[in-house]
Amino acid sequence: MQTDSSFTFVLFGGTGDLSMRKILPALYEAHRAGMLSEQGKIMAVARLETDLNGYLKWVEENVREYVSKKGLDEACWKSFLQRFAYLHMDLGKPEDFAMLRDAVADQPGIRVFYLATGPSLFVPICRALASVGLNQNSRIVLEKPLGYDLRSSNAINDAVGEIFAEDQIYRIDHYLGKEPVQNLLALRFGNALFEPLWRREWVESIQITIAEELGVEGRGDFYDNTGALRDMVQNHLLQLLSIVAMEPPHSMDSDSVRDEKLRVLRALKPIDPRDISKIAVRGQYHAGVIKGTSVPAYATEHGVKPDSTTETFVALKVEIENWRWSGVPFFLRTGKRLADRVAEIVVNFRPVPHSALGPTALRPGANRLVIRLQPNESIRLYCLAKQPGEGMNLSSVHLDLAFDQFFKEGQMEAYQRLLLDVINGRLALFVRRDEQEAAWTWVEPILNEWKAANKPPKPYASGTWGPAAASAMLAQHGTCWLEEEN
Repeated sequence: MQTDSSFTFVLFGGTGDLSMRKILPALYEAHRAGMLSEQGKIMAVARLETDLNGYLKWVEENVREYVSKKGLDEACWKSFLQRFAYLHMDLGKPEDFAMLRDAVADQPGIRVFYLATGPSLFVPICRALASVGLNQNSRIVLEKPLGYDLRSSNAINDAVGEIFAEDQIYRIDHYLGKEPVQNLLALRFGNALFEPLWRREWVESIQITIAEELGVEGRGDFYDNTGALRDMVQNHLLQLLSIVAMEPPHSMDSDSVRDEKLRVLRALKPIDPRDISKIAVRGQYHAGVIKGTSVPAYATEHGVKPDSTTETFVALKVEIENWRWSGVPFFLRTGKRLADRVAEIVVNFRPVPHSALGPTALRPGANRLVIRLQPNESIRLYCLAKQPGEGMNLSSVHLDLAFDQFFKEGQMEAYQRLLLDVINGRLALFVRRDEQEAAWTWVEPILNEWKAANKPPKPYASGTWGPAAASAMLAQHGTCWLEEEN
C-alpha cells in the first residue's frame, strides 16, 4: 500500500472536526507505517488566521487524542509534522486561490484536494481551482452528503464534472474502507465454501445495521435539515447492500467492482408510495437513559426545531429483483441514541428442510454469518452442535475470526486505506456517479412520500433499539433483529 510517488495533499477545512478526528490521524498512521513517500507534503487550508507554527500547535492540541490506540511515537510524530505547510485562505475570495497555486507550484507529483467542508462549498472551490489551473494533474475528494436529493446531487456532479474528469473524482464513503467489508469480498470470492450458498435458495434474509449511541452532538442545524435517510441510508447502507449482493466481478479493478455494485442498485425493487408504510419505519428519539446517563430528546437538542419531524431512525425492507436474490428480504436499519454502537451485516441462512434432531434445527437464525464492522471488527459463523451429555440436544456455537487476534500486524483504519488509495489513484472503493444517481433515484420516493404525508416520526426512548414498528416489520417475515450488545 506504499504510495508510489511524491504528492501534495491539500486539505480544505484543515481545522475542522473531520480533519482532526479522521483525516490527519489516518495520514499519521500511514506515515508511521512507512506508507507515504518521503516527498509527500500536507498543506492545510483554513480560515484560522495563523502561521505554520500556530497551526501545528492547533494540531498538537486537537489531533493527539485521536491518533493511535497504542500511543504516540514522539519521534515519528515530529517527523510527520515536518510534512506540513499551512495557508490561511478565505474560500470566498478567488484571488486567494492564486496564493494556493503559487504555494504548490514547485511541489512534484500528484495533487490531492480533499474537501472536508460543507457541500455548499464543493462547486465554488472546484471552480476556483480551475480558474488558476489546479484542476490538471490532480484528484478531488468529496465528502458526503453530496446533495440533498437527486436534483441537487446531479447539480453538484454536473458542475464538478465540467472541471474534473470522472477518474479524478473520489466520492468517499468510509464504510467501504473497513477491513471486514474487504474481507467480505475475500470470503465470498476467494473461498468455494460460501459463494454457492450466497443466493436465494440458501439465504432466508439479510440484515444491515448501523446503530449509534450518540445524538446529533452539536450538529443540530445540519441534521435537522438532513435526517437519517439522507445521512445514512442513501450512502452507507445502500453501499454495504451493494457489496453484499453483488455478482462476482471478473477482476478487482475499479470499474469491474463498481459495475457490479451498480447492477445491484439498479435492481432494487422500485418503491410504490402506497407501500411505504409497510416497508419503511421512521422514528425520532425522545429522552431516555444510555448506559446510566440521562440524555435529552431530539426536539430539545441545540439547533433543532421544537416541532421537528426529522427522522433519527429508519428501518427498511428492501428487495432485489434479480435471479440471485428474488424473494429474499434485505432489512436495513440505522438510528441515533440506540442501545449500543454497532455496525454489522447478518446473513441468515435457511434452516434445514427437515430435522430428525428436534425443533432447534428448524429455528430461524440458527445458521447465520455475522460480519461486525464496528466495534471489534470480526466475522463470526454460527451453527448448531450437540451439547455434551445424554440425548441429542443442540446448542448454538460459532467459528470466530477476530482480526486483532488472528493477524498480528495492526489493522488499517478505513480512512487510512482510502487516503492511500486516493494518492495512488485507486478508485474501486469510491462511489461512481452512476452509483450515486441510482441510490438517490431509489430513495427519493420515500423522501417525497414522507414530506407529503407530513406525519411525525414514531417516538422511541433513547437507549432502546428504536420504534416497536421496526421489530414488527421483521416479525411479519418470521424473524427478528440481531441485538447483541457489546
